[in-house]
Amino acid sequence: MRDLVSLLADAVSLKASDLHVVAGMQPLIRLNGNIAAMQGEPLPAEEARRIVLDVLTESQRARLEEEWELDFALQVDPLGRFRGNAHYSRGALEAAFRHIPETIPELSALGHRPSIQRACEIQRGLVLVTGITGSGKSTTLAAIVKQISETRQAMIITVEDPIEFIFPNSRSVVKQREVGSDTHSFAEALRHVLRQDPDVILVGEMRDLETIRAAITAAETGHLVLGTLHTIDAPKAIDRMVDAFPGDQQPQIIAQLANALEMVIAQRLLPCESGGTRVLASETLVANTAVRACIRDRRYEQLVGLIEIGGREGMNTIDDSLADLYLARRISKEEAIANARDVVRFESLARQPEKKRGLFS
Repeated sequence: MRDLVSLLADAVSLKASDLHVVAGMQPLIRLNGNIAAMQGEPLPAEEARRIVLDVLTESQRARLEEEWELDFALQVDPLGRFRGNAHYSRGALEAAFRHIPETIPELSALGHRPSIQRACEIQRGLVLVTGITGSGKSTTLAAIVKQISETRQAMIITVEDPIEFIFPNSRSVVKQREVGSDTHSFAEALRHVLRQDPDVILVGEMRDLETIRAAITAAETGHLVLGTLHTIDAPKAIDRMVDAFPGDQQPQIIAQLANALEMVIAQRLLPCESGGTRVLASETLVANTAVRACIRDRRYEQLVGLIEIGGREGMNTIDDSLADLYLARRISKEEAIANARDVVRFESLARQPEKKRGLFS
């Protein structure tokens, strides 16, 4: 009889990032960004249901029964920690599990440019990490929080759904609050967080209008707020936040965002040309005077140009990052072109000598 622990152990041994329990199919894993079937017979719907329910607490089962969706965290010794999502598909209970590394990596080890270190030095304002699902946003945020915790005496409060990485108290104190067990919602937690004397606030996901409003307000009032969004690049992160609000509220939010925003990091994980792993491509927007003016005037189409000329302030476009990775022979030209915003500009960057470009600077 199969159980979840053995399936997770097999997935971890294969170095898979995700395990999918799907009714009527063999267990599936995501390996280097691709879905593959594990060995074994397909899981009947009843067996898939049992595998998922066996790892849930009574309260989690009750929430799943009431809401039909459940995000949760699972600690499996000695395999480590997993982020789970249980859900229904055509009436069958299924689940997805993401493996969370026990050791939080350094920013440089993730493939970020040295300029990203500035995110750990910002004292107040809003720092966003954006990208599609599975692009490593949570890991980047964890690396930033880890470095802040080790280098600064601060009170760090996180709001997560669920708690993924576990942060030990270092020079800073880290309070981790989980939606569903420690607080009712992101918005509810953020409504009260300013009374908890925070220096740094991490918002696991900026899902709705109230959460975004509370995060911007906290950033405006002198706190460092770190958060994630699901957008494909840095300029669209700003557009996404503004568009979450009704038209009559947008002018006020635009003014607040223009004042509060400090940095946007957009990232993607791409297959390495040599195979066997994925590498990070990123875009960085730093809120200087020109960027703030563009936000206030809703001239978002000009932000890409400002990123292109903002290298001395730590900015880079996704095309800059793709060109660096291609010149270092870490991704194929086809992969780079498929992800480029401006193929002509990428081609121009890729023709420049590495020494002139200052590779990975």
